[in-house]
Amino acid sequence: MQNKKQQSSVGSMIQRCHKWRQKRKQYMDLARQTADEIERERLLQAAEHYGRIVNEEQNKIDQSRTPAEKIAAETAAVESSENTDGTDDDDSPFPDFITNLK
Repeated sequence: MQNKKQQSSVGSMIQRCHKWRQKRKQYMDLARQTADEIERERLLQAAEHYGRIVNEEQNKIDQSRTPAEKIAAETAAVESSENTDGTDDDDSPFPDFITNLK
């Protein structure tokens, strides 16, 4: 029973963390589009605030994981970064003739 309760708690922490990451991204995007320097600074400070909240929550999540779960999470993160090789046409700022110089 204790394990299920802990899993539920970690699940809700992950959901909150995801929500705050989205909020941070929203503020960063708005700051990039804003011409007013004062408003941009306010938006960047709000984004920084959410970034700190996300870091604290992520630390709580990491501390609640067992060593086996930590290894599995790290493996999944490495695999997901390997799947994105950075050669997508939409994401690459350089034309193909520059990125494919092999």
